[in-house]
Order: sequence, then C-alpha cells, then structure tokens
Amino acid sequence: MVASAAESGRVTFDSSDQALTDGFAWAKKQALSYVHRGDAVGDWYDASLPNRYAFCMRDVSHQALGAQILGLAPVTRNLLEKFARNVAPSRQWCSFWEITKDNLPAPVDYKNDKDFWYNLPANFDVLHACYRQYLWTGDQTYLNDDTFQNFYRRTTHDYVEAWDVDGDGIPDGLPSYGRRGIPSYNEQLGGHPRQASDLLATEYSAFVAAARMEKLLHHDADAERLLEAGRRVRAIYNREWWNASQKQFYAVRFQDGTFYDGRITEPDFFPVYLEQLPEDGERLQGQLRVVSEDSVNPKLNVEALSYFPEILYRWGLNEPAYRSLIRLVSPALPRREYPEVSFAAIGAFAAGVMGIEPDASSYIVATQSHLTTATAWATLSHVPIFDGEISVRHSGLTETRLTNEGSQVIHWEARFTGKAARLSINGKQSRVRTKPGISYTLVDVRPGQTVMVSRIGAPGPR
Repeated sequence: MVASAAESGRVTFDSSDQALTDGFAWAKKQALSYVHRGDAVGDWYDASLPNRYAFCMRDVSHQALGAQILGLAPVTRNLLEKFARNVAPSRQWCSFWEITKDNLPAPVDYKNDKDFWYNLPANFDVLHACYRQYLWTGDQTYLNDDTFQNFYRRTTHDYVEAWDVDGDGIPDGLPSYGRRGIPSYNEQLGGHPRQASDLLATEYSAFVAAARMEKLLHHDADAERLLEAGRRVRAIYNREWWNASQKQFYAVRFQDGTFYDGRITEPDFFPVYLEQLPEDGERLQGQLRVVSEDSVNPKLNVEALSYFPEILYRWGLNEPAYRSLIRLVSPALPRREYPEVSFAAIGAFAAGVMGIEPDASSYIVATQSHLTTATAWATLSHVPIFDGEISVRHSGLTETRLTNEGSQVIHWEARFTGKAARLSINGKQSRVRTKPGISYTLVDVRPGQTVMVSRIGAPGPR
C-alpha cells in the first residue's frame, strides 16, 4: 500500500497475551519515532546508530519488513533507490554503505572511492529486499524502474566479477582490501577470512530474487541464467562447507581454504534467513539446530538478536521464536533503542506470529498461526498489503479470520500446521490441500468481507 505521512502507523495488535501486546505497542511507537520527513535525502528512517542521522544497507534491508507493516513502503523505496543509484565502477560496483539525511555518504564510513567501509553481502541483501518489497506492495517500480534494473544487473554480474578473485563465482575478501571488502556482516572476524557463509547466503538469495523478477518480466533466458548461477553457489556451499563430524555447516573460510571450526552468529543464521541455502534433510536440520542454540546465547548483541524471531517462526520453531521475540521487546534488553530492534520486532509479529506471506504477482496472501500455549488468540489489524489493508485474527492453531479492507479481491491461502482431516470456510467443509508440513485451503475474499477458516479435529504440532 502506498501510504501518506498521515496514513502510516495504522496497524494495531491485540491478543490474550499481555507481554506480546505491550511489546508490539512499544515497538510501534519506537520505530515510528525514527521516521523523518523533508530532509535533503527525502523521507527516511534511522537505520544505523540513531545519532548518525543515517541509514545503512544491512539495516534497511532488515528493517524493510517492519517498515512495510507500519505503512512506510514509499520511505523504504526511497532508501533502497538511493543505494541502487549509487553503485559505481570506481568502487567496484559497491554503493555507499551508509547514507546521511543530507544525501551524502556517511563520513565515518567513507573517505573516497578507494577508502571506504563495505560489507560484501550488502549489494545482495539490498537486491533481495527489493524483491520482498515487491511481494508485499506490488509496486512495479521494483520491476521496471531503470535505476533498480541497473542495480540488479550490476550486482548479479559486474559486482560478482569485480570481487571474485579465484573464478568460482563467489566474491572474495583479501587482507589487502582492509575495510573495503569485508566478506561478512560480522565485523569482528579474525584471521582475515576469505569468505563467510552469510556472503554465500545473500548471494544465492540475490540470484534467486533477480531470477524471479526476470521471470515476471517474461525474460525467461535471463531468469534461467541467474538461477543457474545461484545453483552453483548453493552446490559449493553444500559440498564444501558441510562439517560432517559436527553435523553443521562451517561459518568461515580462510585464505588457505581451511575452515573455522566454530560458530559465528551472522554466518550461522543467514543460510536459513532469506532463501534456503542448505539442502533439505540432515543439512537443513543441522543448521536449524545451530540457529536455535545460538538464539539463546546471552552474549548476543541486539543487531544479531533482532533476526532470530522471524527466522525461528519461519521454520515453525514457535516456542523458541516466542521466547526470542519476548526477549527482543523486553524493557530489560540492553540497547533496545537501536532502530533495528523495533522494526524487526514489528516484522516478526506480522510474518512470524501471524504468518502473513504475500505474493503480489498472484494477489495471494497466505496466513499461518504460530501461536504457542502462551497466547490463546491474536489479531493484527490494518496491515498494509498490495493496494489496501487486511486484518488477521488467529484463535490458537485451529481458526483464522481474514478481513479484506482493500478494493480488490484477495486470494487467501489459509494454512494450518501439520495434516488436517477437514477444513471449513464459514462453517462449510472445504477441500484440504497439502504442502510439506502444512494443510491449507483457498478462498477468495471480496473487499469488505470477513472470512473464517477453521480446522476440524486435532491441531498439528506447535
């Protein structure tokens, strides 16, 4: 939905769980306090340390979902466009890592085109964020605008080529690069690593996202070329990065080709955060185990902690996801005021707790309750989606109501965990469809209509 300044922040959350309700209220108020309008850069929100008056590539990519729920889609588009516009051959197709409210590269990170801070996953992360924004909004700018199209092409070709030293299709960080080519979002890596798994994860995700957008534009040959490049990255990761003895993936590869035999947060969780990098089966389960164990680490900084609720909910790990979200919105959390925390929490309520998953290309909205025994019911109202809004209410794992507050028919995919014997739509039995791990039914919801889908019989596992 394209929201004006007056329309942003309409979304509300209510539930039987006071901790969740209070947490959402805090996150909404906190995130909206970081929105600024009328500066030289245009409308923007803080996406770095608040006193920098700036936004950086990693933070914007991660905060975009929460910003969407808050009705800030045009603001996010402005920020993503600034990153896309500033890629340049003089910086080996890097953009500016951090841009100020004055529409300038942040001086703390940028001295000149040969001396600047840059985390190599950034271009890829921003590209995937553009695709996710399209799925939520249907904004054709992300598909057709020349600035974005140039950014996608440069990132998936020229950027990779400029930073890939050994010709395997994956960028490399070399000690001589200094702060200009950090091969991870984790900035405390020792030993001058060559690559980290969050770099491979974001690159693979960027190829997949770019391919899907090319497919939507009916550029089938380009889409297949991008998918093949992504498949090569994924194959290298699953073949070379798997630690069979510990049944988990390595996080970091050093200059001599050896691997670090321990855990590092960002490289740990990115392979299951955007597109699924590990293969199904033992490899995927091993990495989910690592992420679940990492999420309770008391030493996590808030930047890393802010990712875990959305990731855990996505994979149906509802209990640890709930605990991680409660921790994220707790007044006791150190540095809770960091902008990424409140925006990420809002995103986790929508995509995580409520399981809302839109696809603007087909006008389909999927929902799936991820409530735990701590929460009997929850309602998220006035959620911006496509060119309108929806409201979703879950009662446990057995009943969901969706209200279409927009002007066009929405195709609703009402999902339930596990295998359902029967589903009903407004009390009338409906066809049960299945995908791995879920049962669902399809129903069209007209403008102004509320539809209830219920599961009849025992619910699936929580």
